[in-house]
Formats: sequence, C-alpha cells, structure tokens
Amino acid sequence: MGDRSAIEWTEATWNPTTGCDRVSRGCDNCYALTLAKRLKAMGQPRYQRDGDPRTSGPGFGLTLHPDSLELPLTWKRPRLVFVNSMSDLFHAQVPTSFVRQVLEIIAATPQHTYQVLTKRARRLRRIAPSLTWPSNLWMGVSVEDLSAVHRIDDLRTVPAALRFLSCEPLLGPLPSLHLDGIGWVIAGGESGANARQLEPSWVIDLRDQCTSADVPFFFKQWGGRTPKAGGRVLNGRTWDDMPLSLAAVC
Repeated sequence: MGDRSAIEWTEATWNPTTGCDRVSRGCDNCYALTLAKRLKAMGQPRYQRDGDPRTSGPGFGLTLHPDSLELPLTWKRPRLVFVNSMSDLFHAQVPTSFVRQVLEIIAATPQHTYQVLTKRARRLRRIAPSLTWPSNLWMGVSVEDLSAVHRIDDLRTVPAALRFLSCEPLLGPLPSLHLDGIGWVIAGGESGANARQLEPSWVIDLRDQCTSADVPFFFKQWGGRTPKAGGRVLNGRTWDDMPLSLAAVC
C-alpha cells in the first residue's frame, strides 16, 4: 500500500485491513489472494495470517491493521485513494466499529477522494444507516455477471456521495442494467494464468448503456496473461471517463 498505484482508475491504495474470502465467480482467480501468498513467503508481516483454504489461502486471512489507519493523514497532496485493494471493508469479520474508524479518517482528510469497493453488498446495506458517510467517499460494488446484479439495488440504498460499479472481471453480458443513482462504471477483463475470456460484445453493450444513461464509463483492460497483454483500446480509443465530482478535489 502506498501513495502510488498501477491501477488505472486510482492513484493510491490504503489497506487498513488485508485478507478476504471468495464469495462469487468473480473471486475465482483473485489477484490479491495470489499476491498475499507471495508476500507471506517473502516474510511481509501484514500477510502472515492464513485464511480458510476452502475460501482463502496462505497469508490471506482477514486481518485488521489499526496502525495503518492514520496513513492518509501523512499525504498532503490531494489524491484518489482506493481503500482495501487487498481486502473487503465490509467482510463479516471487520467490526462495524472499525468501519467507522476508517470512515472517520476519510472525513478527516477531505483533500483526498476515496473509493471503497465491496462484494458484500447485503452487509453494506444493513450497516449503512449506522454509518456517517463523508462527502469525499465513493462507494462501489463488484458486478461481474448477472448473478451479481442484485448488488446494485443494495448499493442504491447507501447515502454515499457517489455510487459506482466495478464490472471487472466482466464474466458475462449485463443487459438492461438499471443505472439510476449510479455515477460511474468501470469494466475490464481478467488477467493471469487462468484468465477467462472477455467478449467484446459484453463491453460494447455496457459502454452503450452508460452512454445512453449519461454515466461515465472507464474501460480498464481486455486482460489476458498479464493485465496489459490485451491493451485498453475499445472501438479505436481508450475510455477513461471519470465522475465530474473529481474535478473539485484534484
């Protein structure tokens, strides 16, 4: 974690928790799980707790890092921050009190804009009313195929300043999405040795839905053996649309 990131749609990462458990098809080839195994072997102290081998793996047990909470306070230059690139803030093992601490740090650093992404949309919906939502927090859910579309309805109930979808890895078509209340959509293909194929028609249809609904669309990658293997060009151009609210803080 640090103040620079190779992820195209953010600038920095901050991991007040690490570790997770697979919950859907989108998790099958989780990059974070693979990376955690490597970091454990390297002796990285934050990745020494093993997860359940049925759903997690070496070095990927859910772990809280209270000593990391104040890291964003040290960043003076405004930046876009992806929260928990190596975990899920709404995992069942993350106490609501710890979620509140994370949101308090976000509120205390209004110079930054934060992106929180979860697959635990039901827990998000359940505890959202008990949380105070800072105006510099974007809240998103992963929607990898039709089986995950229900997460959008859960997200729509959350009083976040901006709600977004991450359709990555996109594993199937997502026709006729209900995009009311959604302010940004990211799409991308899977990468790694077992990457599943991304069909161009899935991406084009999703792009067209966003265009019709006037929702910014960001195409991250085609995927393949490596994240950059297939490039990022769709119909002759790159799609790097960001929410207009970002202009106020960057």
